[in-house]
Amino acid sequence: MKDIFKYIISGLIAVSIFYLGSRLLDRNEDRELLLAQTALIQKEINNTSKLVVTEMKYAKVFTYEGTKSYGWDFFRSQKSAIIISNAEAQISYDLKQLKHELDPESKTIFITYIPQPEIKVNPHLDYFKMDDGILNKFEGRDINKMERQITAKIKEDILKDEVIKNAQNRLLTELSNIYLLSSSMGWKLVYNDTEINSTKEMDAILF
Repeated sequence: MKDIFKYIISGLIAVSIFYLGSRLLDRNEDRELLLAQTALIQKEINNTSKLVVTEMKYAKVFTYEGTKSYGWDFFRSQKSAIIISNAEAQISYDLKQLKHELDPESKTIFITYIPQPEIKVNPHLDYFKMDDGILNKFEGRDINKMERQITAKIKEDILKDEVIKNAQNRLLTELSNIYLLSSSMGWKLVYNDTEINSTKEMDAILF
């Protein structure tokens, strides 16, 4: 009887050891999988951290007028110019500025900051016609002023143009890679406290 009791105790101990060993092994495997997933997501984010660029050409004619008054507006001298711009513009998102946090415990990617688009313009101005006033001649500072004003106007027009949407679509494509990878592994993607559940939602939230 004592021998049977010993066998039962030994069997229970063996089962307990096996169970505990299996649990520890499963936990180690889960931990290793989580670490592998975290590393893979971080790698994907690093691969996304590049410059997304959209380029365009922008042709437009501008007019400029400058007036000087003399003797309490008794006499005015006006100068004018017609300028043709064949500008080259570039819209870029520097994704190296993307800020994020990974929380392996909750399997969540928190994106906390997405950079704004940078717009660079080379106006390529051709001064088609420049008429000096009698006492109001064109000077170097007038050329600089016209270039600044035209560059600012082109940037303003670009923000209203369809090309800005094209640039946003390219940004969305890059960020969608992060969402698709995280979703396939059961992770969540959160931007500014809002969970993203589809690329369509991402588009609506970002833009």
